[in-house]
Amino acid sequence: MSPAPRQVAGFQADPEFFRLEERTEFDPGPVLEVLRGQRLGVIFRNVIPDGAQKESVARFWSSPARRHREGEPSHYIGSYHWNKSTETYLVETGEVAAHVREVLDVPDSPWQSFRSGLSAELARHGAVLRIAEHQGAEACPALIRAWDKEGSFALEPHEDEAQCADPRQAGFEIQGVRDHEVCAVNMCVEHEEGGRLVIWNIRPDDESRRRLGIEHTGFSYPADTLTGFDELRIDVERGDVYVFNGAFVHAVDTSKGNRTNLSFLMGFIDDRTVVSWT
Repeated sequence: MSPAPRQVAGFQADPEFFRLEERTEFDPGPVLEVLRGQRLGVIFRNVIPDGAQKESVARFWSSPARRHREGEPSHYIGSYHWNKSTETYLVETGEVAAHVREVLDVPDSPWQSFRSGLSAELARHGAVLRIAEHQGAEACPALIRAWDKEGSFALEPHEDEAQCADPRQAGFEIQGVRDHEVCAVNMCVEHEEGGRLVIWNIRPDDESRRRLGIEHTGFSYPADTLTGFDELRIDVERGDVYVFNGAFVHAVDTSKGNRTNLSFLMGFIDDRTVVSWT
């Protein structure tokens, strides 16, 4: 009897590409390579100063803007563009942006250091990094979130490319990233146990998304549809910064205690412009 066909199809990378390089110092060069689709990802180990970690965590948990998200259980500050109209996303962002900045603007801010370093590298190539805009309003600068979901995954398997095609966001410049690469940026400021980053070697096609009913969300892929694909399971520790191609299915596996990240998405929308959003 022939095996049942996979429920997910799409692009699979070769083994040389499908890996996360590890570095002990921040270097924006490999980040640019992720943006250009030349590598899957890179993780910078223990590059966030201890003081910045502690102050970020303290501001996050004490913030009056912290909310709890159902469905994908997490505590968070910020706004998600996922599964909503551009107008709703930007209105929500306007209401919370000052609180997000309060958490980000700590001494030795990892958010600022990362963006400054990447901006300098992009400038060498005639390009810029900025927060995405629409009709004069800016996207959210970052999401700060801590997972609290029980089970096999703290964050279920998903990918970040499908959400950039939501027709409710037609005209929003982030949709231009579909012609390039959508990249996820995460900065771990609090971590206790577990919570590995999991990436599967599959970049799903539109037909797979339609079949699963997630054409414009990319969330979520049942674990049994991913059986047989090569996968990476990367331990993430407090102080790490990691960047990877979010078009590949990925997840956060089970964790205990708090796993708090500063995160955003980014990508080229033309040859000279990288934008970020949440």
